Amino acid sequence: MKRLIRTLTRCATAAAALATFAALLPAAQAADLKVGLSVSLSGPNSSIGVPYAKGMQAALAYKGEVNGRKIQLVVLDDGSDPTAAGRNARKLVDEEKVDVLMGTSGVPSAIAMAQVGREAKTPLIGLTPLLLDPAENPWVMTVAQPTQLMIDAVVERMKRNGVKSVGYIGFSDAWGDLVYNALMKAAPAAGITVLGNERYARADASVTGQVLKLLALKPEAVMTGGAGTPGALPFLALQERGFKGGVYGQHGLINPDFVRVVGSAGQGALMPTGPIIVAEQLPADHPSKKIGLDFRAAFQKANNAPTTDAFSAYSFDGWLVFADAASRAMAKAEPGTPEFRVALRDAIFSTKEVVGVHGVYSFKPGNLYGVDERARVIVKLDNGQWKLAP
Repeated sequence: MKRLIRTLTRCATAAAALATFAALLPAAQAADLKVGLSVSLSGPNSSIGVPYAKGMQAALAYKGEVNGRKIQLVVLDDGSDPTAAGRNARKLVDEEKVDVLMGTSGVPSAIAMAQVGREAKTPLIGLTPLLLDPAENPWVMTVAQPTQLMIDAVVERMKRNGVKSVGYIGFSDAWGDLVYNALMKAAPAAGITVLGNERYARADASVTGQVLKLLALKPEAVMTGGAGTPGALPFLALQERGFKGGVYGQHGLINPDFVRVVGSAGQGALMPTGPIIVAEQLPADHPSKKIGLDFRAAFQKANNAPTTDAFSAYSFDGWLVFADAASRAMAKAEPGTPEFRVALRDAIFSTKEVVGVHGVYSFKPGNLYGVDERARVIVKLDNGQWKLAP
């Protein structure tokens, strides 16, 4: 009997020791969180995609783990091709087993990724505005500002400047549609007539023909619906034709490559952007000022260069939203599982007041976007520098 008791005691002691040892292992044994990023590191959208990737590196350096779990980042180049973006998303889900998708550098490519996210039941945090019905795809949301929110600010500025008619020229794709549709919705209430609807492809080398058609309508101002480096073409063509009216842009143009290419043709251009682009110029009580300056420091450390664009900051905000949601989702499921992806999706859509560098995020089911008026400021291009134009 005594021998049995000693045996049971040894077994109990061993079991207790094993339990104690196991308690020390969860961080080592637990699965890492995995983020899959597809962006345009090459092709016409690379002036947007490269900043996205650099911003993600800054985010990884700023917050590399959640609740003791290391975050792994997998980055793929889609070459500015929507078909490749879809393939990348499929590879990230099927082969890399990522918990969340992020991307990409253009609305058509982001939509392709969103379709994969829906089919694979994997959340996509978009970095660009999206043109889709959230009721048909409950797996996608975006940290970009709604196009309407930003174009409303432009139209308000046009009205203040006494503009009565505006011509439109933009991309011949979903981004051009988003900007044009937002302009058409906001302009009439402001007493502004929209003249023309000229389009061009991202890979075009000239828009002279389109600008000539637009100027024949004699608009007082011109609204552009391009993005990145190709977004400079209308500005250059308008300058060549001697146009003296105001030229307005939108947040798709806020990057150094656009500034470099547009040169003097962009002088005085007004456009909306997130507050990060003028973080140092913001009032002290602006909610995004402190995190904006923290982001600048993290970007400098991760990339050994300062950030001068708005796009890298979208990646950073996407990461902040993901990290906040992941910390809550891990209480319900283990990373790397279908159950965790569902929990993560649900957690993202219950995000409340997460302060980012582009705005303050609060998501809810059925709404792609999570920001409000705190996510926009008007800036003016002045001798190659963005200046706050309150």
